[in-house]
Amino acid sequence: MSSYEGLLAAVVAKQGGRPSTDPATGEIVGHAPEHTPEDLDRAVRSARAAQPGWAALGHRERARLLEAAADAVDASAEALAELITLEQGKPLSGPGSRFEAGAVSGWLRATAAIPLGTEPIEASGATIDYQPVGLVGAIGPWNWPAMIATWQFAPALRMGNAVVMKPSEHTPLSVLAVAELVNRVLPEGVFTVLSGGRELGAALTGNPAFGKLMFTGSTRTGKAIVAASAGHLPRLTLELGGNDPGIVLPDVDPEAIAEDLFWGAFLNTGQTCACLKRLYVHEDVYEAVVGALANVADKASMGPGIEEHNTLGPLTTREQFRIVDRLVEQAKASGARVVTGAEPDRDAPGNFYPATLIADIDPEQPLVLEEQFGPALPIVRYTDLDEAIGMANALDTGLGASVWSADPGRAREIATRIQAGTVWVNQHGTVDPMIPFGGVKGSGYGLEFGVEGLKAVAVPRVING
Repeated sequence: MSSYEGLLAAVVAKQGGRPSTDPATGEIVGHAPEHTPEDLDRAVRSARAAQPGWAALGHRERARLLEAAADAVDASAEALAELITLEQGKPLSGPGSRFEAGAVSGWLRATAAIPLGTEPIEASGATIDYQPVGLVGAIGPWNWPAMIATWQFAPALRMGNAVVMKPSEHTPLSVLAVAELVNRVLPEGVFTVLSGGRELGAALTGNPAFGKLMFTGSTRTGKAIVAASAGHLPRLTLELGGNDPGIVLPDVDPEAIAEDLFWGAFLNTGQTCACLKRLYVHEDVYEAVVGALANVADKASMGPGIEEHNTLGPLTTREQFRIVDRLVEQAKASGARVVTGAEPDRDAPGNFYPATLIADIDPEQPLVLEEQFGPALPIVRYTDLDEAIGMANALDTGLGASVWSADPGRAREIATRIQAGTVWVNQHGTVDPMIPFGGVKGSGYGLEFGVEGLKAVAVPRVING
């Protein structure tokens, strides 16, 4: 028996259910339970009953239980990684499914360790502390299903809330598996995962029992959640779509930055909200940067993630394959230069789209202006830095961005002019459980991670006098 099979057996529907398929082969991995709004109502009642006792445990005991939950995840880490690979597609190795399974336990431990107590308000006798919201509802994405689920439920639980979560209908088994593992140590009712489609998601966001909603996904769906929840005014954290720009200055060593540039764009086959999705390169180093990137791309091995030697896997859904294919074909038709890739086998099984670099592209092409969320990077030539910054800021997205330079001080100065929640210097897309993360403009609002992330899933209380 493969290591994942026992874990899978614990979470699949006992009969019927929604099929979850392997994006590398199209074969069914398992059937997820098809939960209903009635199941949601039962989960809410259970959460309401469990939450006061969970809150009463206090920070120290809740942190201890989150540590124990991390131990449970670590004990089944390989099984969880294999299941993520089979359902989502990312490779086991490198920054893939083993990394994601490790991030689940890592984020649980980091969240448990963050100190947060009563804080004095400077120059006054007042203090501020943070109380549980009560019930937190969360909806997760399909690109990093287990890791991002943990970003949502771990801080919410740490702050004394009960959590009801709906994963993406494309990757429910991975999140159900995380719940199976952590619920081996958590009290009954404080964390529930329900799998289902849009009807279930709409029921969750419209349910007035939730004092806080968390969502990671598209800007369009985020706007729908704002509208659906407006009647009962829950607090919201929305981490929405990004079209992250990178600006390369003329002083760089192209060979030195190529590896980090490539993985900043192609991590998880480009299916990451904070991936580098459009690259602006100064004309003095343009051809050298393009060539260095092509050398890295040509060495990357794409194939089924379950095969250890592969570093790039398939796109998770056929719909995403079609989006990337459409945008690249439009760029080719416009006269843009294909450096590498752009020739998928559309009839082959699996959603494999080759790592693609598109140079000499008009900055008004859809591949630049729309979030491709896949392995196709447009590389735009610029001559004037102010123009490059203007292009970087022109879109209604602002999740991440990056500046690449041999002079980090100069890069930081430029970073202050870019409209994004995070601007990285000589790196892109790296996250840390202690460093706050969130977007601006159409990329959403609210912060996750660190002390600010804990405060975001709590209610501030000021005592004055």
